[in-house]
Amino acid sequence: MAVGRARLISGMHMVGTKKSLGQHWLKNRAILEEIADLAGKGELCVEIGPGLGFLTSSLLKRFNKVTAVEYDERLAENLPKSFPGKNLEVVKGDILAYDFTKIDGDYVIAGNIPYYITSPILEKVLSTEHLAKKVVLLMQKEVAERILSEKETGLSLFVKNRAFVTAGPVVGKVEFTPPPKVDSQVLILEPHAPEVPDEVFKLIRQSFSSPRKKLIHNLAGLKSKEELAKIFDEIGVSLDARPGDLHLRDYQKLCDIISVC
Repeated sequence: MAVGRARLISGMHMVGTKKSLGQHWLKNRAILEEIADLAGKGELCVEIGPGLGFLTSSLLKRFNKVTAVEYDERLAENLPKSFPGKNLEVVKGDILAYDFTKIDGDYVIAGNIPYYITSPILEKVLSTEHLAKKVVLLMQKEVAERILSEKETGLSLFVKNRAFVTAGPVVGKVEFTPPPKVDSQVLILEPHAPEVPDEVFKLIRQSFSSPRKKLIHNLAGLKSKEELAKIFDEIGVSLDARPGDLHLRDYQKLCDIISVC
């Protein structure tokens, strides 16, 4: 799953609205405190898109240091003025270019993610060599549900391969300024080493080339239909199965038998 270049626009500030860029800013203090509680306590929290610092304020109560990565230059320059004397480091830049390996010791990630950049951010934070202890992200509810669902997608398989995933609270659209068209939800991720090798995702990508088609049709170029039918029977997969019906271990078994990994 290649990470495309994109700009992270802060999800927490309340000025300079650009709805075309997916900016919807959380305004409910109680929910911000709840997100910070889910992030926990510790030495360092890396915050994605701090904006005016509403979530930053809550994180600074719980972490000895907050490193806030903000793309907007004006917001990045102004943010420290809101927290004089606090251990806040503001980094102006794209979170997709941020080097997590330079962090010394344990850290947590927290933030509110615009829909259009959710997948690249998830890949970024779960693929770094120096993984966070925990990642707490507010994202579009539909995307969170896809990741949590038993009906898999390429994204859900990638996330579940690299993290334990827990559902956090749903945040209604009325809690944002301006209100988006859909609700949001918090996901709590506990990153870990990959459960299956990256090579398996070559097969997964091919399998999801046409997600609504039967899996056996998407894999037709690898083996004959008769050979695939025999392999499916061997690992207990229905001939009518769609790509989303298989889980990580199913794809690993399939990959091993077909010998494409």
